[in-house]
Amino acid sequence: MSFDNDQIDEKIKTAQLPFLRCMEEIGKRIVGQKNILEGILMGILAGGHVLLEGVPGLAKTLTVKTIADVFNASFKRIQFTPDLLPADIIGTMVYRPQTGEFIPKKGPLFANIVLADEINRAPAKVQSALLEAMQEKQVTIGENTFPLSRPFFVLATQNPIEQEGTYPLPEAQLDRFILKLTIKYPDFAEEVEIIKRIGVENYIPVNRIMENDSINHLKNIIDSIKVDERIIEYIVALVAISREQERSKASFVRYIEYGASPRASIYIYRCAKIHAFLNGRGFVIPEDIKAVAFPVLRHRIILNYEAESEGLSTDDVISEILGFVNVP
Repeated sequence: MSFDNDQIDEKIKTAQLPFLRCMEEIGKRIVGQKNILEGILMGILAGGHVLLEGVPGLAKTLTVKTIADVFNASFKRIQFTPDLLPADIIGTMVYRPQTGEFIPKKGPLFANIVLADEINRAPAKVQSALLEAMQEKQVTIGENTFPLSRPFFVLATQNPIEQEGTYPLPEAQLDRFILKLTIKYPDFAEEVEIIKRIGVENYIPVNRIMENDSINHLKNIIDSIKVDERIIEYIVALVAISREQERSKASFVRYIEYGASPRASIYIYRCAKIHAFLNGRGFVIPEDIKAVAFPVLRHRIILNYEAESEGLSTDDVISEILGFVNVP
């Protein structure tokens, strides 16, 4: 599907109205956290999954449940624990004595939006089962293969504080997530507003704004957003400089153990289009690339011991990369 520039601008303005209504509805329950909300919605529109890192008590579950309500989508929450089995999330075969047959019983993955709470608390087999379902959009129970719901979106959370008894995700599995978002504490005014809302009513109703057809319509509009050849080269330059064979004599080079894969370039390209849409533009500019570079790259660039010893984070290195590569 292709549109001319005038059609693109008009379609974006029209499509933004229900999206802005979604943000208003979500804001009835969630105070602040605009970047987190936009990041989660970006993951849904990009057809990917999001890894969210934050301490307990920051309304991660409520946020995802609210988005599911506004999108009129089915929602399931899975609490990952060390004794969890793959069958607990995918499903299993159940014997029916009346007929003498085994029938498949589908697990909680069969929902539009799935919250995988504290994914690093489950063993590797369970993590692999979830990530395979995320990649293939289907699961096999017994001899039967079942497609997952459409849309299918996973938000996995990690607690950055407690690391005892956890099974950290390998880098190859982290690469399956389109974005990694870090959720922070609310500021003083936001926390005051949170207390006021909870004090009035424990559950605040929201209206359903989006349907599956609306999401597909938004995706078609986002696909039509223009990306100049120089912008694409800028994306590749940012990602390639993190790799050993492409590194220059920049100061940040010595802190990087492993760079980002080409999947990072694809996701920056895809998310930059969505960021342009959120800002009402029919074309991508360098500021869109800079805005999405952090959540796309922060779990794909692996730092070495020297960076850790100097107290540098991945975001610090990404900032240096953005300052080093020439903007078109």
